[in-house]
Formats: sequence, structure tokens, C-alpha cells
Amino acid sequence: MVKRMIIKIDEKKCTGCGKCVAPCAEGAIEIINGKAKVISEELCDGMGFCIGVCPEGAISIEERHTVEFDREKAEAQPKKRDISIQCFSCGAGEDISYLLPIRHNMQSLWVCTRCLPKLIHG
Repeated sequence: MVKRMIIKIDEKKCTGCGKCVAPCAEGAIEIINGKAKVISEELCDGMGFCIGVCPEGAISIEERHTVEFDREKAEAQPKKRDISIQCFSCGAGEDISYLLPIRHNMQSLWVCTRCLPKLIHG
């Protein structure tokens, strides 16, 4: 066991929308019985990309004793795609462009790498 950062999902707040699943590149989150769950703590790298996309604020990050992050196992997980995730500016999906989670005008949104420069520079 090691002490490290890992996500925590508040089941009372979670609605099971699934918006946190695709941003988790390591495949640590799945929807089980209508709620988001960390299926394996060794898959969670603690980066927290899932936090910004949760519309309910059900995901937080905490430091605790748990198993070590297993990079090889995480990289072997199949990448999950979510067709509902699209660039808020041009509508491009994950199949067309790389998308990044952002906060814009007090909303958690996705932006593609083509639209990000104009969002930054106007």
C-alpha cells in the first residue's frame, strides 16, 4: 500500500450519467447499477480529468493509502468512446479530433484542439 491521490465518487450525488467514463483514459471508472464506480484503484492515476466533467459535483480527489498505480494495466484497458462528447464550438466528436475538458463561462465543456486556440486568443 502507498499513499497517493485517487478519485472518490459520492454515490449520493452521482446520477449515473456516465460523462466521467470516457475522460478516464485508464478505464478506472464504469457505470455499475446506475452509479459511477472506480472498478480498480490500481487503474486510477489520480489526475482527475473526470472531476471537471461531472455535472453533479460527485467526484473529488483525495490522498489515501491504496494500491500503487499500475501503468501497464491501465494502458492495456480499451479506450472508451462517448458519442455525446463533442466540441462545444464546432461539434467535432472524439472520432474526428482530440477533445479537452475545460471550464468556460462557468460550465464544464469539451473543446477540440482546432477550436482551442481561438478560444484562448479570441
